Order: sequence, then C-alpha cells, then structure tokens
Amino acid sequence: MPSLRFGRNKVKGPKKPPPVPERIPPRPPAPGGLRIAFLVYRGNPRCGGQGVYTRHLTRELVALGHSVEVFAGQPWPEVDEGVGFTPVPSLDLYRDPDPFRVPHLAEFVNSYPTSVAALEFGVMCTAGFPEPWTFSIRARRMLAARRDEFDLVHDNQCLGYGIQGMMDDGWPVLETLHHPITVDRQLALSHTTNPWQQFSQRRWFGFLRMQVKVARSLPRIITVSQSSKTDITAQMGVESDRMTIVPVGVDHTVFRPREDVEPVPGRIMVTSSSDVPMKGLVPLLEAVAKLRTEREIELVVIGNPRPEGRVAKAIERLDLGPIVRCVTGISDDELARNYGQAQVAVVPSLYEGFSLPAIEAMACGVALVATTGGALPEVVGTDGETGLLVPPDDPGALAQAIGRLLDDDVLRATLGAAGRERVLGRFTWQVTAAGTADQYRKLLEDKEAGRC
Repeated sequence: MPSLRFGRNKVKGPKKPPPVPERIPPRPPAPGGLRIAFLVYRGNPRCGGQGVYTRHLTRELVALGHSVEVFAGQPWPEVDEGVGFTPVPSLDLYRDPDPFRVPHLAEFVNSYPTSVAALEFGVMCTAGFPEPWTFSIRARRMLAARRDEFDLVHDNQCLGYGIQGMMDDGWPVLETLHHPITVDRQLALSHTTNPWQQFSQRRWFGFLRMQVKVARSLPRIITVSQSSKTDITAQMGVESDRMTIVPVGVDHTVFRPREDVEPVPGRIMVTSSSDVPMKGLVPLLEAVAKLRTEREIELVVIGNPRPEGRVAKAIERLDLGPIVRCVTGISDDELARNYGQAQVAVVPSLYEGFSLPAIEAMACGVALVATTGGALPEVVGTDGETGLLVPPDDPGALAQAIGRLLDDDVLRATLGAAGRERVLGRFTWQVTAAGTADQYRKLLEDKEAGRC
C-alpha cells in the first residue's frame, strides 16, 4: 500500500484524468475449465507482491485451461496473452507524483458511481485508506451484471465489504490472504515518535476492522506460508481449518543464472516494494555503513525510497549517498540481470508473509542473506545450506553475514546453487497455479453440497 504522507503534496488534479484502458476479453476455457473473475484492488506489477502474484498466477491458470478475467484498480496491472482485463477505475488518490491530491470536480461527476467517489475522497481527507472498501463496492456492482459469465470470484487480499456482499449475492468466493496487515500496523506503530504519528497510523490502518470481519466470513482462504497461517489465526481470528497453504512462485525461466553477466565485486542488492519500517532497509543501511569501513562495497536498491522518509534520512545520516544506487521501473529481465551482477542479495525485512525477492534471488543463483522475520526461514530453508539467516532488526548480524559471503567465493557459489535447486522444487508459478485450481474445485464442491 502507499506510504502514509497525509498532509503533503495535496495538488489539484488535472481536468482530464488519465485515460482508462479498454477491456480485454479473456480466452474461453478449455473443456472442463473454469471461468474465474480475479480481483486485485491495486494492480501495480512492479511494486508490491499483489500485482506480481496477479500477473503470473493468472497466466498459469490460463495455461491450465481456465478462463481468467482480472478486475483491477489503478495502478493498472500487466496481463499476459489470453488473460482478460476489466478496469475498475477509482479516483486514484495516491498516484505519483501527486499522492493525497484533490481531484477535479469532473472526476467525481464521471466516476462510477459518484457516491462511491465521494466516499473515497472523504475517507482520504480523514487520513484513512479507502481503496479496499471502495474497490470492492465497484467490483460487486460490475459483477452483478455479469453473473452468468463466471463460475467463481477469486479475491486477492482486498477483503472489502463488497466481497462479503458478493457472497450474499450467491457468488462462490476464494480469498488469497498473503499475510495479516495487523503485522504492518504493529510495526508501523512501533516506529512512531509522537502522538500525532500514532493517531495518523491508527487512522490509516482503520480498514483493518473491515478486513478482519470479512476474513472471518470467508469459507475458503489461500495463504502463502505456515507463518502467515498461524498469524492470521492469532491476529484476525480466522479458523485454521478454513485456510490452505499454497506458496507463491517465481518465473524460473527469467530469474536464472546468466552466463553473460558477471558479479560486480562488493555489490550488494536489495529489493524493497515500499518505504516502510517492516522492510528493514534502515538496519541494512546501518550494516552497509559498518561494512564500508572495512572494504569497497556498493548497495543497489530496487525501489524508490520516499523523499525525506526514514530511508532517505538514514542514507544522509550515514553518508551513504556515494555508494547507494536506487533503481526503479525495470522489467523482470532487467531485474534478473541486476541480481546476476550482485555478489550478495539481502532480504532484511522485519517480517514477511512470504518473500518474492528471496525466491527471485535464489532462482538467479545469488547467495542470499535474510532475516528470520515471519515466513523467511520457511522460504529460504536451512541456515548455512540454502542461505544465511540472521535475527531481524540486527545491523551487526547483517553486516557479519554479508561480510562472510563477500569473503568466501566457495560459500557464495554453494549457497547460490542450493538456493536455485530449492526454488525449482518448491516455488514455481506452475505449482502455485495447480494448488490454486485445486482450491477452486473444492470451493465449488462445498458450494454444491451447501457447506458454504
């Protein structure tokens, strides 16, 4: 989700909003295939796991013979050949370069429906985050007119009241819940420094009450790790027997070792989808500052730290500007080549429900240092065999593990090869799609038998 910056950059939007893309019809299902309406309230394919999950899972579901149409809000997703797409336009209040903007009156008039647009803007003006709620309302209205075109709805962690309404309308609904956002809230609150920040963060995460209520009403939920499953039960009150673990995957044909790419000595790489405390970039920067006193190194950050945010201030405070380079807007192939140019990849997160960056690095054969936050041990595997694991929020431990790998060519090669082997056996999108399709069948069987 966007970083909290309420009160800044409130820029009046253009009279004419950016054009809404045209609908792309889906490929019809093969005999025996299902017709799936796949929902994602923010479809960004390059920032955050939801857009990545949407693109690759839907492609592989189509390859299995199913028909999939993605219903998505801004930022718009990328879909592959055969996957359908229907835009669900919002006011796009958090878009770059003017998040928390004031839309032009014409945007309210032209939005569907106008009452939802007013609700969306009103919640933003009180420092809340309205998108899951308002997206779900719009998606419910769109699907109501197309009831005979789909067999089921697959919601990708929107958990808005409109999703609950779809079940009331008779839709079979499968949910993917990557991890409980209650964890994000806890970590965000733990990094506040004054009462106003506490209030702002609590208001921003106000949508969690809705998500918890909707999650408890869902008959069947996919989550991505045992860690996430345990936390969802403990923090959201969802019954464990309604959840099934289906890990996410990586495109191992793109994320692979590249013979034409040589690692740059001393280069460290981290991928971070958002500038929030949970991603652990500040502890990593502190580790890099320590390593810099001992050797020549550089850090490549795949992401865009927020101006004047915690990460930017840490870079300035630690005088790391000359050795930190931020890269954004690159393709998957370019991302894989960046991994190939790194001697060490790092996932410094304080918590992860899974971790796409971890399996991307491992698939590329790059030696990985990760924390033990959340599901990372499940993903990375045994410490010292498929990666190095250290405690979260521990710059000293990060520096020691990274330095160990930079000094040991044999260990780097051994961990890199073992990491890729682990990914190929467990974490491909084909495996994810097969597990997801199995849950579709069980959901429809439950619906037919009156169990949901």
